[in-house]
Amino acid sequence: MLNLTRRQLVGLPLAAALGAQSTRYPGIPYRDYSRCFPDFLTGLAEDAYRKRNAEIAKLTSLEAVRARQRWVRETFWRLAGGMPERTPLNARTVGGFERDGYRVERLVYESRPGLHVPANLYVPTKAKPPLPGVLFQMGHSNNGKAAEMYQKCCQGLARLGFLVLAFDPMGQGERIYYPGEKGASRVGGPTAEHDYAGRQMLLCGDTATRMQTWDAVRSLDYLAAHPLVDPARLASTGQSGGGTLTMFLAAVDDRLAAAAVSSGNTENFACANFNPPGSTDDAEQNFLYSGPAGFDRWDLLYPIAPKPLLVLVSAKDFIGTYSSNYIENGWEEFQKLKKVYEVMGQPESLAWDDTPLPHALGYYMRLRVYQWLVRWLMPGAPTVNEEPPVQVEQDETLWVAASGNVVKSFGGKTPFRLNLETAAKIATPERPARVAELLALPSHPASARILARRPAQGCETIALEVASAPRVWAPSYVYVPKAREEGKLALVLLEAGARGSRSTDGGLGQTLAREGILAAVTDVLGTGDLTAEYARGWTGYARGHAEEQEWAWACLTLGRPLLGQRVADVLATLRAVGEQEAARGRRIVLAARGRLTVPALFAAWLEPAVAVVYLAEGLVSFRAIVESESYNQAFANFVPWLLEHADLPQLAAALAPRRVILAGTVDAMGRPLKAEEVRRHYPGRHIEVRESAGWDVETLRAL
Repeated sequence: MLNLTRRQLVGLPLAAALGAQSTRYPGIPYRDYSRCFPDFLTGLAEDAYRKRNAEIAKLTSLEAVRARQRWVRETFWRLAGGMPERTPLNARTVGGFERDGYRVERLVYESRPGLHVPANLYVPTKAKPPLPGVLFQMGHSNNGKAAEMYQKCCQGLARLGFLVLAFDPMGQGERIYYPGEKGASRVGGPTAEHDYAGRQMLLCGDTATRMQTWDAVRSLDYLAAHPLVDPARLASTGQSGGGTLTMFLAAVDDRLAAAAVSSGNTENFACANFNPPGSTDDAEQNFLYSGPAGFDRWDLLYPIAPKPLLVLVSAKDFIGTYSSNYIENGWEEFQKLKKVYEVMGQPESLAWDDTPLPHALGYYMRLRVYQWLVRWLMPGAPTVNEEPPVQVEQDETLWVAASGNVVKSFGGKTPFRLNLETAAKIATPERPARVAELLALPSHPASARILARRPAQGCETIALEVASAPRVWAPSYVYVPKAREEGKLALVLLEAGARGSRSTDGGLGQTLAREGILAAVTDVLGTGDLTAEYARGWTGYARGHAEEQEWAWACLTLGRPLLGQRVADVLATLRAVGEQEAARGRRIVLAARGRLTVPALFAAWLEPAVAVVYLAEGLVSFRAIVESESYNQAFANFVPWLLEHADLPQLAAALAPRRVILAGTVDAMGRPLKAEEVRRHYPGRHIEVRESAGWDVETLRAL
């Protein structure tokens, strides 16, 4: 608990609070709060970078490399949620067509029971089996395997004598799981499809990483078992997201004899010159808690060593697609991997090449893929100097499902349905368990300081900040009544952006203080003045990564959920503001609105000094999210494995006999619920349910 006395909070002279430093600006010493979030993540990233580098530096012997390869595979599956069980593929061919030099078979199989994967098998007709096999993995194209540049590469490989399997990843092509008008995704493009399902999975301890990787493993199962294929000559390649999925497969499946990664996400998250929020991407590419584990994206490529590996990049990607560290960090990590290939005696099996053109599987990139795979999987074959003739087919020609959607045509399951089945097996404990551990609350000693005291109409305003984590200070305005009456309320108010927007004359905090109620209006990490500044680099990338979701992904990757940090901010503020007020007989009330109701409820459960919790327009439960195919809730409040440890109704129940007031509670889509529906989830006598949410002086002073 903070040792901030009443005298320190209310009567501390400004000079004593600041210290005598005549060389500095003598006014109010506000810091640049927009730097707190970036600096917080930078510190975590630096720790992860040092930890991983120390381990990589030990790879000076074959034994050390082999041990690292085993560790990478085990760690990947652990972070991804565990390796699924192999189940029957139930593969069947549903049609096909023939072209000069190859034919295409349209087929479907199940990577998990009921989860249909549509694929095209390109079979050379002028080459003698056994044939080398290539698993072609898609980037983020709306039409998946039918995308023009992917068709060209698959046709080119087939004409060169490779048997090629190309399949649609989740959320793309014939696997759009949230179809809207005319079959297009109603939640956005492929990245949105991945994220929408992937975020729900986290609450149950599953990941899109696991689903995507297992699709690739089972696709390789089909390819390796094909009677025309030589199982000793299997490769994987892909562009962009497909390059990244090739990296996943290289990490977990030693059947690959070679790989070519084209414009994959070959940027480590924790890297030198970290650019917050870092190289966050869609759900499958952000490895949960990988920072503390000392694991990062380049580790994915270590298990394939010393087999042939080609890394292709677009030199323009660092100013057009990925973070500003993309090339610099990729090249640094390539050199580390190169030393491993040298230790293993095959440095010639690793290569790097680039293109000056933008992010795409253009002609040169396809040519380099052909050259690499022919060199290593077709010994004695002539060098490929130009792309074989290719001709793009219409999407419908390649469709496996008559409707263009496997769920519509074949039935089966979606990621949402699979996750729903997982959720049904999770019994959230009645008494929340291991909450502080789940939230990864900091052990950083909290402290507080007064920045300024100024008179206001009918009260006094104190500018306060509390240190809740390394490099993080949560600012508050504390409105102190002139008449210090016993028995009045001490309110801590949480509303995104309210500290700045409600601070004028007649604002909520001042008005409450004039009525004898101490009111503290605070910002928590990522809100108000603690909203992070833009990242460095290309404006389009920086703007897209300024969204709260990207920062939440970064926190999870570096092992510190954003929800946990916000809870830490609230706890530090409660203890700074409320401790002495409680001693004077004031009831400590924590009131929150909207998305900040979640950290408020967790903080109240962890801080017994809170007498009343008022939650306006708050989410009814996280289970409601996993049980709703459509949802609209802040990802900042998501924590992996949450349902195994706690949910909002259980937290509220555990607060008894303290009062909990739920006002205007909403469902997963943010729609208000009827009081009787809320009461069904919150039966406790200490819980009051109100159908409408008030957030005004009249409502708050009556708490």
